Amino acid sequence: MTDKIEQDAAAPPVASEAIAWETWSQGEKYGSRFRHLTRAAVGDKPYHVGVAIEELPPGKQSCPFHFHMLEEEHILVLEGECTLRLGEERLRFKAGDYAVFPAGAKVGHCLVNEGDKTCRYVVIGEDNPNESCVYPDSNKVSNRWLGERYDRAAQKDYWDGEE
Repeated sequence: MTDKIEQDAAAPPVASEAIAWETWSQGEKYGSRFRHLTRAAVGDKPYHVGVAIEELPPGKQSCPFHFHMLEEEHILVLEGECTLRLGEERLRFKAGDYAVFPAGAKVGHCLVNEGDKTCRYVVIGEDNPNESCVYPDSNKVSNRWLGERYDRAAQKDYWDGEE
């Protein structure tokens, strides 16, 4: 048994337009709607790479500003435009533009829709059960395996508490 999709368990194609939109939001700042293509194709089976189509409405941010330690992420804008926060830069990100965020690159990223039209894009990303993610704006780090988030200001020396 493996935690990857088995070759003989290949799923038939799915029509993205047939997948229902799901929505999420957190306060006034964050929110989008999405079609999780991978979950529609494989159900609850584990997968290594996931794909979703997302729509970011005007005035919303896609997620907290973050970077991944173990997972690579890709975004391709299909329609509209938004602002890509990439490290200290704010870049115009429009239909046809593509970005990749390599695992371990200590440069935060997120999308912000500062326009008046919805921005639609494809997100492709890994699903690593051991992922750690860093959130520079809020100075926290999360560990998926532990299911916990920590304040980075509470850093300890390697030998702290080991006496």
